[in-house]
Amino acid sequence: MAYYPIFLVIVTFLTFLVESYGDPPNLLSSWCNKTPYPKQCEYYLSHNQYSPPITGKSDFLKKMMQIALQNALKAHQSANSIEYSCKDEREKAALKDCLELYELSIQHLNQTMFTSSCTQVDAQTWLSSALTLFQTCQNGFSDLGVTKNVMPMLSNANVSCLISNALSINGPGPIGNNWDEPKDGFPDWVRPGDRKLLQSSSTRANLVVAQDGSGNYKTIGQAISGASGRKGGGRFVIYIKAGIYKENLEIGSNLKNIMFLGDGIGKTIITGSKSVGGGATTFRSATVAVVGSGFMAQGVTFRNTAGPSNHQAVALRSNSDLSVFYKCSFEGYQDTLYVFSNRQYYRECDVYGTVDFIFGNAAVVMQNCNIYTRFPPAGTNTITAQGRTDPNENTGISIHNCRVSSAEDQRGSKTYLGRPWQAYSRTVFMKTYMSSIVDPKGWLEWSGNFALNTLYYGEYANTGPGSSTSNRVNWKGYHVLTTAAEAGKFTVGNFIAGNFWLPNTGVPYMSGL
Repeated sequence: MAYYPIFLVIVTFLTFLVESYGDPPNLLSSWCNKTPYPKQCEYYLSHNQYSPPITGKSDFLKKMMQIALQNALKAHQSANSIEYSCKDEREKAALKDCLELYELSIQHLNQTMFTSSCTQVDAQTWLSSALTLFQTCQNGFSDLGVTKNVMPMLSNANVSCLISNALSINGPGPIGNNWDEPKDGFPDWVRPGDRKLLQSSSTRANLVVAQDGSGNYKTIGQAISGASGRKGGGRFVIYIKAGIYKENLEIGSNLKNIMFLGDGIGKTIITGSKSVGGGATTFRSATVAVVGSGFMAQGVTFRNTAGPSNHQAVALRSNSDLSVFYKCSFEGYQDTLYVFSNRQYYRECDVYGTVDFIFGNAAVVMQNCNIYTRFPPAGTNTITAQGRTDPNENTGISIHNCRVSSAEDQRGSKTYLGRPWQAYSRTVFMKTYMSSIVDPKGWLEWSGNFALNTLYYGEYANTGPGSSTSNRVNWKGYHVLTTAAEAGKFTVGNFIAGNFWLPNTGVPYMSGL
């Protein structure tokens, strides 16, 4: 009887430990075994003191996101501290990219954790973007050929694993038809004042840019700086009069709902010439880079004139969530249009390029667009290079009701619809006209058998002399889509939830097939 009170004390103490320091190891294993990286999951959960026990999936997801955020912050701090280790300007340039990419990734993790109206698909989109941002860091070192010195000191592998675990727990569900229905018909990120702004004129502009001095500013960069001082978060229209603007621009994460309104393709032109061949990373080569959510553009040409011999040279990079490009042109050679991350829509746009000239890891639909190939210096064009690295990312490139043809003489060259930049690359062409430039094989390997079983490439009801699927690749991941139900997963209505946000912009779109 004398031992009974001691037993109670021990039980009480153990209960306190579980409640204060988290779950016992066997319970952690049962949860972590459901993730793609259980070892990292168990290690960080068991070392996360003062963590309440897991009582359900939502608790587990919160813990994984919290741990991912904590480690992302540590990685950013570590990257900040190794600048002194850089031996030359190329290493400094690649590290500069990493610092910005890590910071943006941390913003997305915070957004996922602390946005009260965050839906399951919002979370999957922002987690996908956070993962893409973190993994893009190493690309800059590879671009500039400086992988041996600083890159091994960057602690990012565990962060990627932890974000992947959160993606797995949150779960994308089946492709399409998995969007949470807003209670009032529109999610809270739709701005009611956006309706028909794409049909607006200069009289509705908040700022006017004109090289002849007839506007508020002579350069677009000055107008962007002016927009940073605005009050409120409503749509802010910058009207850019006809002219050739030689500027490299970035619309930062703090500038939301910015719109560029130009005088039309070939009239309002923003041009730059940065490239990997010229010493920039792919990420930093963009003539225009858009980060702030809700960006819109109409009637603007985005151009990179670095040329085919300078390798990667981006005309536009967008990781703006819920962004719209209407009647715009993107002109370059390799890596012209960088659909970096988040949800994007392109309508009645022209895209010119040679190698991987529509690439990135956004959830993007291109509709009623013209895709023009140029003569490739190495004899081979590849239209897309989609960058999905994780099977739970809700990303991919959907090309619907477009036209694929050549802008220049293509004799002696071959054109392919895409190649797998990353393991889970996902691209679909639907109801698109394909001229004879498209090789009968259709798709090209990236490197041997890499990703051929894990990618998802699809074609549905395409037309034209290059559209026959009879001699296409026989990869496990390639699909000839035969039903509207399967193809419908990649439409505007399903793939990017267009019915919930595009009507309010005034841009025309087709919701289904």
